[in-house]
Amino acid sequence: MRIGVGYDVHPFDAARPLYLGGVRIDGSPGLRGHSDADALLHAVIDALLGAAGLGDIGQHFPPDDPAYKDVDSRELLRQTRDLLQEKGYRVGNVDATVIAERPRLLPHLPAMRSAIAGVIGIDESRVSVKATTHEGLGAIGRGEGIAAMAVALIE
Repeated sequence: MRIGVGYDVHPFDAARPLYLGGVRIDGSPGLRGHSDADALLHAVIDALLGAAGLGDIGQHFPPDDPAYKDVDSRELLRQTRDLLQEKGYRVGNVDATVIAERPRLLPHLPAMRSAIAGVIGIDESRVSVKATTHEGLGAIGRGEGIAAMAVALIE
């Protein structure tokens, strides 16, 4: 068994839609980034790659590569899943937390959990997605963006 940790943060960008955990969340500004800026999926990808000793998301999907401009991060997660399978790994579980003052995420957590499990190809019972605030502290606490962290176990 191997464990990896991932973290990602993006500032808000009102000109873009918000994607978190592979789910579009209407009524909120999106996040700035080269891809769709799905901070939650990026943290999960980094956790999986780290667990396998395969570097990080930027090494596999460089932010200056036009092929990844506005790409759906679910596709990046699919490619990460395939890479892990090629190396003989299977995902045991994923535990992730989104840190944001806004929008309210509780209603969206089940869909995020389902989306992540579906892309990875594991039962939803092996995926946990939680949300918390930053209690008004720092840039995230001032509502300037969203951060996410994830832990993944692979076997």
